[in-house]
Amino acid sequence: MSAAEDLAAERSATEARIAALEAQVAGIVETASASSGDDEHDPEGQTIAYDRAQAQALLDRARADLAEVDAAVGRLAAGTYGICEVCGRTIPGERLEARPAARRCVRHA
Repeated sequence: MSAAEDLAAERSATEARIAALEAQVAGIVETASASSGDDEHDPEGQTIAYDRAQAQALLDRARADLAEVDAAVGRLAAGTYGICEVCGRTIPGERLEARPAARRCVRHA
């Protein structure tokens, strides 16, 4: 697969992850607003606030990942994709295969 195809696949997977997490956060918010119970004192499990914070953190990370993929697409267009931002050497293909949006080689990661 080409770098453009790898990035397109990564972008698609990340967008799907974002959509799933947005639905999860919305579901948690809906559950919290529909419930009048006090889950903060439930010794049996996690609180709704904890679940919402965890899902929101995952959503924030997924959005940051999407921004990284978009930046990699920009580097591809500029002809700098696959070049380490620190040392200027070529990033090995294995690293780019594992992390298509990588900005740095393993040594400088």
